[in-house]
Amino acid sequence: MTMPPWLARVAPIGLALLLGAVGGALFSHFRMPLAWMIGSMSVTTVAALAGAPVQGPGRLRGYMIPVLGIMLGSTFTPEVLDRAGHWIVSISCLFVFMVVVVAVLGTILRRFARFAPATAYFSATPGGLVMMVLMGGSMGGDERTISLMHSMRLLTTVLVIPFWFVIFHGYHPTGVPGVGRGGTLSPADVAVLALCAVVGYLIGTRARVPAGPLIGPLILSAAVHLTGLTQATPPGWLIAVAQVVMGTSVGCRFIGISVRRVLSTLLLGAGCTLFMMGAAALFGFAIQAMTGLSFQALMLAFSPGGLVEMTLISLALGIDTAFVSTHHLMRILFLVSVAPLAYRLLAGRLLGATTIPAAPPRDGI
Repeated sequence: MTMPPWLARVAPIGLALLLGAVGGALFSHFRMPLAWMIGSMSVTTVAALAGAPVQGPGRLRGYMIPVLGIMLGSTFTPEVLDRAGHWIVSISCLFVFMVVVVAVLGTILRRFARFAPATAYFSATPGGLVMMVLMGGSMGGDERTISLMHSMRLLTTVLVIPFWFVIFHGYHPTGVPGVGRGGTLSPADVAVLALCAVVGYLIGTRARVPAGPLIGPLILSAAVHLTGLTQATPPGWLIAVAQVVMGTSVGCRFIGISVRRVLSTLLLGAGCTLFMMGAAALFGFAIQAMTGLSFQALMLAFSPGGLVEMTLISLALGIDTAFVSTHHLMRILFLVSVAPLAYRLLAGRLLGATTIPAAPPRDGI
């Protein structure tokens, strides 16, 4: 019997989410760190590489991101504002960290891995998968290679960091669904959070700010929590669903990839990520010595994962989420505003580029 067209479109997404949920439940059963996201990501990555008929959740991911934005915004309290002045040094060092990482890895990928200049440069950035693929392609880079390098960066970071903290720092996952003040949501709380999600999503997407679907709701949520309008957070089950959708999305980035054909690129991506994490640790120790800030928070703030993923990890481990999310937001803003200009100014000297496009198309930014 022929499958209806609508079911043929939905079935691969449903299978991916089902596998993701099974992986999340399995990891949760064994009390693994960030269980719902890492479990779903691990299982769907294996399924994608094995050629299973799965597909990423697409728009559903965009609808779940505001949930995470609301949750992350709830961590901003008046106490956070009192501490923000102590973050100037660490944020400034974050910008230096990114410049050093891109310069070192870009040169290595260009000279030893024989990447084209644009491919090497945009593969070496510590963040911004979608943005770096678009920018790199507009500058003449190989979008597939850049995408693979950043997918491995994200996968490696999210897999390594939580287990590192659990094994070497003695952290015990608190579980993201436990975040917040708890209690039953009142109708007023539901209305406020829903309004923050919808309005924030619309503002963020239409304003074309980096990570708009996350940043818009996050800012509005932070505002209502800072002013005391509400102390509520999304229910635990909804946060778990959002994690499954996020993890499934990451795993499905490997659809259509033959491990044998691209193994060298995947290994390069993992190796570059480990270098970034080592550099993050060195910067973390140095900044801790200068400022007295927590090394654990600094390590998460400088780690080369995505904003959503790293703030979820900070929540799961109970490590200063506002600090971590603020630094990753600054990282995204810096990459979006500086990366294309820096490539145009420095690529010829550092990476040997002989021709550089006059400017990337507007929709590539």
